[in-house]
Amino acid sequence: MRRPGGWWRVKSTPEKVETYTRWSFHFFGVIEILALGVTAYGRTGVGLATALCLLVTAHAAVCMLVSARALDWTRGRRPQPVRQMWALVVVSAVVSTTAVVIAERGPSGEVETAAGSVYGGVLCYAAGVITLGVRGWRRRVAVVGGFAVGAGLLTFPLEMPLLASVVLAGLVMVTGGFLAVTSIFSLWLLNAVYALDDAKETRVRLAVAEERLRFGRDLHDVMGRNLAVIALKSELAVQLSRRGRPEAVEQMIEVQRIAQESQREVRDVVRGYREAALEVELAGARGVLSAAGIVSEVTGETAGLPAEVQSALGWVVREATTNVLRHGDAKKVAVTVRMSEGRVVLTVENDGVAETTGDGLPGSPGGTGGSGLSGLRERLSAVDGTLEAGPVGRGVFRLTAEVPLPAAAAGAALGVAS
Repeated sequence: MRRPGGWWRVKSTPEKVETYTRWSFHFFGVIEILALGVTAYGRTGVGLATALCLLVTAHAAVCMLVSARALDWTRGRRPQPVRQMWALVVVSAVVSTTAVVIAERGPSGEVETAAGSVYGGVLCYAAGVITLGVRGWRRRVAVVGGFAVGAGLLTFPLEMPLLASVVLAGLVMVTGGFLAVTSIFSLWLLNAVYALDDAKETRVRLAVAEERLRFGRDLHDVMGRNLAVIALKSELAVQLSRRGRPEAVEQMIEVQRIAQESQREVRDVVRGYREAALEVELAGARGVLSAAGIVSEVTGETAGLPAEVQSALGWVVREATTNVLRHGDAKKVAVTVRMSEGRVVLTVENDGVAETTGDGLPGSPGGTGGSGLSGLRERLSAVDGTLEAGPVGRGVFRLTAEVPLPAAAAGAALGVAS
């Protein structure tokens, strides 16, 4: 069963920012209802106050719908909500006109104040919300200016002084503009967060591509020269053989030697590509985590460890770092290497626990049989090592790998550590 709040922890950072932004827009609607609708009960009778509150509530609901659709449109998930925005314009006009009628024909007194608040308020909120569904500063300014002009024109049936109409139009312009700028800035911030997240993913893919290019260059350097020599010597052997020259045998022997040497060199290249040096992986993890904005802390000595032990533990660091970047939302990662009773213990701990994804690695805790853990256990089993992984506190995940050291290596490692 998912723990309370688990729906929030499984979200990535951009998804959390989007959820916060979406509900901030919805909260504007709640504020509209409280500030314009509920307060009407203290200014006029129950009947008119209820009518005004219902009108404001309907307007707020349409504003919430438009803001949600506009946010989806900004993220490219829906088409531009043109119909919904026109519906908001119509609803705003109806509510404003109704408020004007109530203020003009209703009982004199504070009902005019209540209706006037609804009249100006709904236009300000509508102007701020509709700007979410358009692009370009000119169009956004035109939207806010249009609502301000409309607010001034609708005051003529109330026989308000010209100065008062201008002041009201200016108030709608300023307040609606402030809401529009606030909403647009929220969208800009959300898009920036998604762009940064995409950049992080791109950086990871570029690192993989760079490693593949390096491997390809190494293979080209090894095989390109040798294959060229093999081709030349083979052609020479063919010519010598056609002429009945005994040197053809010597050339083919040389071709055989170069081919065997090429096999050995290719194995060396592949071995270097597949083996992970612990010190190199720790330095790489520190750099990648820092680039992703995650504080990394690496402690302990790796000198004196056998090559096979360093390779196995290097893979643990590599896989753990990759999974923290892909699945978790960590702010800090601590890597510790220590010697204990003839064993080397590697601990990777992060505070980015989300929810179980079945992988069983840091950043996706809870799993015990995922392919990530299985692959690491296979590598560690080759050096008689063990692996333990699981949450150790609220939001904290720890992976511990232990590998026994030969007596000579253990003594050397302890000597270096001391």
